[in-house]
Amino acid sequence: MKILVVDDDPRLRELVSITLERAGHQVVTARDGQMALTHALRETPDLVVLDVGLPELDGLEVCRRLRARSDVPILFLTARDDEIDRVLGLELGADDYVTKPFSPRELVARIKAILKRSGAGGGTMVLRHGPLELDPAGHVVLVKGAPLALTATELSILRRLMQTPQSVVPRPQLIDAIYGSGSPVSDRTLDSHLRNLRRKLGEQGWESAIQTVHGIGLRMGPWQD
Repeated sequence: MKILVVDDDPRLRELVSITLERAGHQVVTARDGQMALTHALRETPDLVVLDVGLPELDGLEVCRRLRARSDVPILFLTARDDEIDRVLGLELGADDYVTKPFSPRELVARIKAILKRSGAGGGTMVLRHGPLELDPAGHVVLVKGAPLALTATELSILRRLMQTPQSVVPRPQLIDAIYGSGSPVSDRTLDSHLRNLRRKLGEQGWESAIQTVHGIGLRMGPWQD
């Protein structure tokens, strides 16, 4: 897989590059936000590792601009303790984040999980529910035949719920299905992705596509034409 690593610290870029190359990935690097946008559109990476604290054009703005043109998975690197930055990154469309300092093993594991989601692991059967059609193999979601742009994580959430649309999926099971068993993902992280997914479905006229069953979990809502 080709991975774009964006960080203004040359030592960290080198560390991450070596780590990912040893894990079998091809690595492209960028030292600032503008270079990141250029490389992301020219090199078409399979994933972007993006530092939040870039000078001038910061990682949050890079994420926002990338999401306007691409659904490439994005993993944020952040040295900040402020949870607001991490939540904002997720709301802008990032798939996950790793807080500095991090272990190379953790970074590789997070990237592996994201790439698995973006590759639509867990089955290739086309799923349908109401006006929704989800093709895991092609990473395609259609609403009434029109394509809906989702991040890898948003697609994974929707796929899991559409696999058993009439059943309630407990939140811990949903997190495990998306991030892997035992992953230290908070409810707030899941909520950020759910807000984005519900907003996108709502913009297509289906505000109640995902229902919360309080104290239990989530399920697909009925379609009312």
